[in-house]
Parts: sequence; C-alpha cells; structure tokens
Amino acid sequence: MSTPRDRRPLSLVQRAKDDAPEAEVRPLDWGIVRRLFGYTRPFARKRNWLIVLTLLRASQLPALAWMTALIIAGPISKHQLSPLFGWIAAYAVMAVLTDGLFHFRQRFALEIGEMVVGQMRSDIFDHVSRMPMSFFHRVKLGRILSRVTSDVESLRAGIEQVFFVGIVQLGQMVFAAAVMAWTDWVLFLVVLGLAPVLWLLNNHFRVRLSRDTRAQQESFSRVTATLAESINGIRVTQGFVRQTTNAGLFRSLLADHSRYSMGAARSSAILLPLLELNSQFFVAILLMLGGWQVLDGQVEIGVLITFFLFANQFFAPIQVLGNLYNQALVSMAGAERVFQLLDIKPDWEDAPSAVELPDPRVQAKSSADLAKARGARVEFRNVAFGYDAKQRVLHDVSFTAEPGQMIALVGHTGSGKSSIINLVSKFYLPTAGEVLIDGYDIRGITGRSLHRQSGMVQQSNFLFAGSVLDNIRFGRPEATEAEVRAAVEKLGCADMFDSLPQGLATVVSERGGGISAGQRQLVCFARALLADPRLLILDEATSAIDALTEARLQQALVTLLAGRTSFVVAHRLSTIRHADLVLVLDAGRVVERGTHAELLSLKKHYAALHEQFVRMGAA
Repeated sequence: MSTPRDRRPLSLVQRAKDDAPEAEVRPLDWGIVRRLFGYTRPFARKRNWLIVLTLLRASQLPALAWMTALIIAGPISKHQLSPLFGWIAAYAVMAVLTDGLFHFRQRFALEIGEMVVGQMRSDIFDHVSRMPMSFFHRVKLGRILSRVTSDVESLRAGIEQVFFVGIVQLGQMVFAAAVMAWTDWVLFLVVLGLAPVLWLLNNHFRVRLSRDTRAQQESFSRVTATLAESINGIRVTQGFVRQTTNAGLFRSLLADHSRYSMGAARSSAILLPLLELNSQFFVAILLMLGGWQVLDGQVEIGVLITFFLFANQFFAPIQVLGNLYNQALVSMAGAERVFQLLDIKPDWEDAPSAVELPDPRVQAKSSADLAKARGARVEFRNVAFGYDAKQRVLHDVSFTAEPGQMIALVGHTGSGKSSIINLVSKFYLPTAGEVLIDGYDIRGITGRSLHRQSGMVQQSNFLFAGSVLDNIRFGRPEATEAEVRAAVEKLGCADMFDSLPQGLATVVSERGGGISAGQRQLVCFARALLADPRLLILDEATSAIDALTEARLQQALVTLLAGRTSFVVAHRLSTIRHADLVLVLDAGRVVERGTHAELLSLKKHYAALHEQFVRMGAA
C-alpha cells in the first residue's frame, strides 16, 4: 500500500517554491507575443488575409470621415445639389464595402482565435499526459485546470480583440494624424501636445495595472485549485464535518480574489476617465484656436470641420486602446502562465537511444513458445531510490523475478512496497543501481513499449465516465464485445456484470459511481486480463472487495496470473500464500525473502506479520 513516506514527492522547500506566485515580469513581453503568433502558422493564409483586412479597416473608417468632411465643406456649404447625390452615393458604396469587409475581418479573427485556443489546449493536454508521476505529486490539479480554462480563454480575447482591434485603432489614429497634419499643421501641433500627457498617464498606471492583474490571475488559480481539491475530497470533508470550515477558507480565497479584482478595476476606472478628460480638454483648446483662425479669416470653415472630424477619429480610439491595454495585461499574464506550464521539463525522459522492449510473443512459433513468452524477467541490482534527492526510501534492493513468477511485497506502511512497483512500471527511475526487464536496463527502453506489455490493478479502482464495456477495453480499445465477454467469463464473474441494469452497457459516472466497489474492482481485473500483459502489478487489488467476493476471485486470480510475471502488494496474506517469492521490506530494505512456508519457519518479521493478520482475521 502506498505510504506518506513512500511517496514523498518533494521537500517542503520545493513544494513552497512550486506554490509561490510567479515572479513579476514586463507587462508586454514581445517574446511571448512572437511565440503566441507562432500558433497561427498552420493557417498562415487566413492569418495573412486577416492582417490585410485589418489594415483596410484601419484606413476605411477615416476615409468615411474624410468623405463626410468633403461633402460638408463642398456641396453642402456651397449649396450644390447635383454633386451632393453623387457624393452620397459614393459614401454609401464605401460604407457597404467597409461593413462587408468588417464581416470577414470579424469572422476570420474569431476562427483564428478558436483554432489557436484549441491547439494550445491540445498541447497542454499532450504535455501534461507525458509528464512523470512526480509532476502530478507536485502540481495541484486546480492549477492545471486553470491553465486550460481561464488562462487559455484570456488568450482568446487577446487574439480576437487586442491584436486585431488594436491594429485598427492605431491605424485609424495614424491615418487621422496624417490628414490633420496636412490640413492644418498648427492645430496638429496642439494635438501632438497631448502625446506626452497620455504617455505619462499610461506609464504611471501601467505598473499598477500589471501588478493587480497578475495578482488577480494568481488568486483565481488558487480558487480553482481549492475548488477541485474540495470536490475530489468531498467524502473526507463530509465524513469529518468540515463543510463549514472549508467553506470559510474558500470564502477567504474568494475575498482575496475580489480584493485583487477591485484593485485592478479601481486602477482602470481612474485611467480611462483621465484619458477621456484629457481628450475633451484638448478638444476645447482646438475649438478656441480653430475658432479664432476662422474668425480671423486664416482658414475656411470647411477646413475646421475636416480637422475636427479627424480629431474625433484621433481621440476616439484612446479609450478603446485603454480597455485593450487592460485586456492585453490579462492575456499576457495568461500566456506567461500557460507557457510556463508548457516549458516545464520532465524530471526524466526516455533516453534518445532508448529502444522498444521486444515482445517475444510476437516471434513465438508454437503454443509452448507462447506459454514461455507470457512472462517477463525482472531483476533489481543494488537499487536505491528516493522521491527526494536528499532522502532515500529504498536501499540496496536486489532480487530476481523469473518469467511467470509471482513476487509478493510485504511490509508495514512506509516500508517501500509502492516504490518498488513505481520502479518496475518506470513511473520513476532508480537513483542508483539497475532495474532490468528481460535483460534490458529500464533506462534504455521506452516507457511506452514497457507499458504496452504491463498491466496494473490498483487499490484505487479508477473508472472513467462511460459504459462498463468501454472501461474494460480501455487498455485494448480495438477489442470486440465478444472478446470482452470472453475475458469476463474467463474470470468467472460474468453473472455479476449481467446483474447490472444494462449488463456490460451499464453507464457509470466519474470514478465509477453507480456500481459497487467490488464491481469496480472486477472491471479493473477484466481490463487487465483483456490487455494480456506479460508483467502484472496488483497493488492492494483486493482491498476493496468483501470476503465473499474475494473467495470468488481466487480462481480468477489464478487465471489472471497464470504464466505472467506478477508483483503483488497486499495486506491480506491469503492473496500471497502461493507466491513464488515473498519479499519482506522494512525501512526500504529487504529484510527477509523466501516462500510463505519458509518465512513462517524462520519465525521473524514475516511470522510476526502473519500472526498480526491471523489475530485480525485477515489471513
């Protein structure tokens, strides 16, 4: 059985480091922007068209304003009716063209955003699913969920809104500035005086908004992580009447999140009105100077109208860009956190020179050869191991499991049983020594090829949401229903599945809800048998089964284990009486080895354990 000491994933220092908030970085990181932009390469043609449409949109909006100014300053001010209809028709054509292209710009932006988000979520899933077990002991589930949900979703807004809408608004300002400079350079110099003021305001609030936004994102991650942990542990929560206490803790996390969100909202609520106030202030100055020029006869009224229309085109994007800047900060924080997850290097990976573990059953030419090839040879040579580099949980462990043998691991909690299983399964690599499978060092074979020839039935009989049939053929998806039925009948438990409401088609909820613990365990046994492994691991596999069901499973276990090399961890000694080799572990060392009878005759550790189980009625 797994133990707290047996599975210490990291030191307290490392755990604190992993749970600490990320270090502060520049709000807009162009390295992250370039990396995010790289996700658009698979659909570069659509992306390039979108950029062209965005630039057109940036010029079309000021062009409409220019046409409005020309119509007012021309036919309307000069009372020319005939040209007016022509100008209005041209304006209508431009308006229709502008809105038509806007449709495609909007559609392409949404499509690209969806494709990027989908690819990014797929990359996160692929990356996480390939990480070793130490990663999942270190990183909370809620943090991973937060990356896939809220963080990636913030990137969608960054792609669909911030980037392309920002180009339109900036392009509109540049075009408007060019027209204003050409129309009246004196008034344009007044407009330019606004730039330093806007820059100072933006620079003052930038750091504040960045800090508040990052704290807001981090606090939401803590909320998500706590929610996921609470749901997973709801049985313990209710069993120890912790609902009120946990709800209070959750409310405190929500209060922190609200505090950070309110801080970001206050900063934004100050910045945007200030930007708008400055815009209105400069419009007032322009009215005063422009009015004086018209009254003094220096410019015509049409020129002033043109200038003010474009001044509006210049100032209007400021508030939009302010909102986009806030969204950009959220997107940057989300992108940084997502890429931090994607950049986590596994504690170990298959060596580049790793080879596929050969399956001798493929070359078997006769039933006798096939029977010999059904088991794998496993050897531990002076193996030492520790989940934490500073503290080892296994010391100088050596033994050999010949093909077809059953190896029983016995010992008190924390003795190292699960550590041996983790090494055999290549969920971890030994700190020292060698683990050999069929003569191959486990470091030199791919984990994928080893797992194809391995099967595992654990104490936590995990089932996926779906039918019983789908769960049984999880390890062999191509298996037919007839093959699944044959495996179930071979185990001698077909009647227990037939008693379910829809038989093998019965749908179970997440973690196997809807069927009994014993039935869930039977599903796991059938799953392992259908996968036809050469190396089988039973980790407290019968702990969730009552005595009557276990008695029925004894013959099924014989069928399941026949010819296969197996490692069995059990506290019920009845499960391991017929083991070929029993390893008695204590504090990470093999203190006794032999058969059940041999170890009883020694009257030492194993005999004492046996006596305890006899008194408890578990032998």
